[in-house]
Amino acid sequence: MTELRSTPRILPVGEQALLVELADLATTLGFFDSLRAAELDGIVEAVPAARTVLVKYAPGTVSYGELADRLATLDVSDGTSSSGQLVEIPVHYDGADLSEVADLLGITTAELIRRHCESDYRVAFGGFAPGFAYLAGGDPLLDVPRRATPRTRIPAGAVGLAGTFSGVYPRESPGGWQLIGRTDVVMWDLDRTPPATLQPGDRVRFVDAGPARVNGVPVSTSTVIRANSGCAERAVEVLRPGAQAVLQDEGRVGVAGLGVTGSGALDRPALHTSNGLVGNSPGEAAIEFAQGGEIEAHGEIVLAVAGACGELRITRRSGRVDSAAGLSPIALGSGERLAIVPARGGLRNYLAVRGGFDVPLVLGSRATDTLSGIGTPPLTAGSMLDVRTIGAVPFPPVRAPEPWPSEHVFADVVELPVVLGPRDDWFTQQALGTLFTQLWGVTRQSNRVGLRLHGDLPLERSITDELPSEGVVPGALQVPASGQPVLFLADHPVTGGYPVIAVLTTRALAVAAQLTPGISVRFTAADSSLTPLAVHTPTSLELP
Repeated sequence: MTELRSTPRILPVGEQALLVELADLATTLGFFDSLRAAELDGIVEAVPAARTVLVKYAPGTVSYGELADRLATLDVSDGTSSSGQLVEIPVHYDGADLSEVADLLGITTAELIRRHCESDYRVAFGGFAPGFAYLAGGDPLLDVPRRATPRTRIPAGAVGLAGTFSGVYPRESPGGWQLIGRTDVVMWDLDRTPPATLQPGDRVRFVDAGPARVNGVPVSTSTVIRANSGCAERAVEVLRPGAQAVLQDEGRVGVAGLGVTGSGALDRPALHTSNGLVGNSPGEAAIEFAQGGEIEAHGEIVLAVAGACGELRITRRSGRVDSAAGLSPIALGSGERLAIVPARGGLRNYLAVRGGFDVPLVLGSRATDTLSGIGTPPLTAGSMLDVRTIGAVPFPPVRAPEPWPSEHVFADVVELPVVLGPRDDWFTQQALGTLFTQLWGVTRQSNRVGLRLHGDLPLERSITDELPSEGVVPGALQVPASGQPVLFLADHPVTGGYPVIAVLTTRALAVAAQLTPGISVRFTAADSSLTPLAVHTPTSLELP
C-alpha cells in the first residue's frame, strides 16, 4: 500500500491546475473549508475528493509557485463532522458484478448485501456526474478495486462499489465501479431544489428492496431545455446534424461541487474565430458539428463557420448552388441552406450566427453536456434554434481568426505536448518511455467525454494500489488497469479513480478535439517549469 503523507504534496495538473495531496478524508475536507474561506486571488475552482483537492487557477493572475506558497499558509481542522439528514435508498441487489465481488471478498452474496445495508454511509464529496455522491464510512471489508476496463454504458440507478466508497449512478454514463444493485430513486432532477437527492454531510442507509418487479432501470427525469420553438423572427433549422451536432460556448465555471463538469467547445480557437467573424463576443454559443452538417435559415441571418470545415455549399432560393469561402461572414436569406462538407483532416467545426442563439442558460451556460445531459439536448434533424434580435448596426468588421492547427491535424502522426503528472510516479520508468516513444491510435470508442487510445505496449504501473478518486481536468491522460490510456475532453467526469500520467497543454486540446478514429498520435514533453512541490505544513496538519 502507498504511504499516507504527514505533510501535503503539491503536484502539477497541466498548465492551469494543481493537486494538493493530503493524509486522509478528514484533513482534505478541512483543507477545502480553509481554502474557500481564504478567497485567494487567481483561483477559478476547487474540487475536493477523498485525499486531494484539485485547484484550478488563472495563470495570468497567479503562477504555480506563487499559489503553492499561498496554500502552504492555510490552517485546517477536521472537516468530517456532520449532522446531516438520514436518507434511505431502497436497492434491488441484482447487479452484474454482485457474485464476482462476493467471491473476491470471500463471502456469500447474502453476506455482501447484509454488510452493505448495515453500513452507515456519509456523503463525503460529489463528482463524476451531477447527483453522484461519494459515500464514505462503509463496512471496512467492502473494499474492492474498480474494473480493469471501464464500462462504456452504466444505467441510471446502478449502485456500485469502488475502493471503500459506495455510490449511485444518477444517469446513464460510462464508469468503472463494481455494480452490485440498482435503485428506482431519481438522484438528480433539475425541477427540484436542490436538484441532487444527496447533499454533502447527509447520512445514507441502503435498504434491501428485494427482486425488481420490472426489467430495466427508469431513465432519470432530469429536465432538459428544448431548443425547438419556431416563434422567433429569425431561426436556424438543423437539416442534417452530421455525426453529432451540439450547442457549445465556453462552458460552465464553479459547478464541480454539483458533480457538473465545465463542458463547452472542444476547439476553443475555432469557436472564438467563428464568433469574431460575425461580430459576436468570442464565447457566444455556436453549433459544434462533427463530420459536417446542413442548416436552413428562417429569416435573414449572417453566419460564419470555422474549424475543420471542408467546402461550404449554399443553396439559394432560386436553386443555384454556390461555394462559399471559409473564414468569412456569409449572408443567408430566408429558406436558403448552408451545407458543411466534411473536411479531409479534422473532425469538428463551429457555426456561429450574428446575434447569437436565443437559448436559455442552464447553470450559467448554454453548453450541451453530453455526460450529464444538462443543457440543450443534442441537435437532430428538425431542431430549431431561435436567433436573438439585434438592432440595425453596420455589418461587423472581420476580425482576424485565431491560428488553427490544421497542419498538425493533416500530419500522418499528430504530436501532442503534455506536462507529466500528477501521477506519473505511479508508473514504471519503462512506461514513461513508452508514453513518449510509442504511437497511440485513436479508437472508435471516442466522443466528447474522451478519446480512448490504443498502443501495442500498455503502460505498466509501479504502484498497483487503488487510487482514491480525485479531480481531473480536460486533457488529462488517465490510465486504467488495462494500461490503455483515455484522453479526457470537455465532457469528462469531475473526478476519476485511475491515475493520470500526464495532461495536455492548453493549446494541444484544440488539436485533440479534431482527432478522428484511426489517426495516430505521439506525445511529446512540453517545456515546463512545473515540478512537484513539497509544501511546508502548518502544525495542525502534522499527522502521526
